[in-house]
Amino acid sequence: MRKIVVSRPGGHAALALVEEADPRPGPGQVRVRVRAIGVNYADCLVRMGCYPAAKGLYPIIPGFEFSGVVEEVGPGVSDFALGERVFGISRFGAYASQVVADRRQLWPCPEGWNFEECAAFPAVYLTAYHGLFKAARVEAGETVLIHSAAGGVGTALLQLSRIAGLRAVAVVGSGRKAFLCRELGAAAVIDKSSQRLWPEAEVLSPGGYEAIFDANGLSTLREGYKHLAPSGRLVVYGFADFFPRGKALPSWPRLAWSYLRVPRFSPFGMTALNRGVVGFNVIYLFDRLDWAGQAMKELLGWIGEGRIKKVPLTVFPMEEAGKAHEALESGATTGKLVLTA
Repeated sequence: MRKIVVSRPGGHAALALVEEADPRPGPGQVRVRVRAIGVNYADCLVRMGCYPAAKGLYPIIPGFEFSGVVEEVGPGVSDFALGERVFGISRFGAYASQVVADRRQLWPCPEGWNFEECAAFPAVYLTAYHGLFKAARVEAGETVLIHSAAGGVGTALLQLSRIAGLRAVAVVGSGRKAFLCRELGAAAVIDKSSQRLWPEAEVLSPGGYEAIFDANGLSTLREGYKHLAPSGRLVVYGFADFFPRGKALPSWPRLAWSYLRVPRFSPFGMTALNRGVVGFNVIYLFDRLDWAGQAMKELLGWIGEGRIKKVPLTVFPMEEAGKAHEALESGATTGKLVLTA
């Protein structure tokens, strides 16, 4: 098998392609011949050494989602056939041509979806699903604000918001991303390159927002909290602002300064204003296979009903994982990035 290993944190050159013997599945496991791998910003943070869940695990194989063909099943697995097309999640390890996973972390590929589309699906949709239905506990008719709405999680949030009967306001960084957001169900789009974010947000929802989804982590948290409606929830699932665009390595003094500038929310203030702040990282839920299975059952049902659309993909061969990271770190991409194995 071929795999990409980060022996020690670093720039794009830290993604080293190596070979080793094929892994073998144990009881309840499946070995998948990987065809495609989803790329997420968390992978870049793993490479940089800035992802808390990866601490102490180096050398490490990045990657949380993949698709491919079943090549071998371990004892006790009877519901996957050799040659079956599947996609799945992993807590690291997906940047490889072979992945061994618990069979409960795998699902059959939807009809009409290719390997690249399947690999781009699980991590972002499980993140969006948890953010909407578990963290924010949205209800039909509510108005929500979605930052970075043209990216992987953002496009998933838009589609699930439409399914949930929400009025979604999308925030993007350039005008060329607005069309995609409207196509995926946004009721309105705020283009930060030509509009002032918060004045426009007030015009679009004068009474505030029942939920705001924020992966920026610094520049928008304070104002987002102020723009919540009574009983509104600020949902935080990332900290992209800590890392300057287009940089392969972080500035540690900048990280420290950013950390000190993160707003602190008082429980007294939240009580008085009827506002809440919820944070999560879906990677820590990947061992909750009961939760993942139930969420994926509902998501796959919506795919089968044609209620979830495919999003634009940018595809790189696995050998060019560094270029994929560079593109993602630029902030200029839309939809999802995928590696082919």
